[in-house]
Amino acid sequence: MNAGDMLGSGTISGPEPDSLACMLEITERGSKPLKTSGGNSRVWIEDGDVVDMYARVERKEDDGQIANVGFGSCSGLVRPANVSE
Repeated sequence: MNAGDMLGSGTISGPEPDSLACMLEITERGSKPLKTSGGNSRVWIEDGDVVDMYARVERKEDDGQIANVGFGSCSGLVRPANVSE
């Protein structure tokens, strides 16, 4: 990937507030700030923010076997756009 590439996979949200899957939904289109673990508030991801993504799903099969699917941590720093005049 290169700087400026965009990646989109869509989101799968549920009906409960803790099952919302993206910042747009969680902040109700920017009208309801989200508290971060550091005590800050955000309605959008900002320059300097670090975004960490990880996922794991576990499912018990009919035969009692457990199936796991997931990926390791993916982390990135949001950097300011390089705007040239």
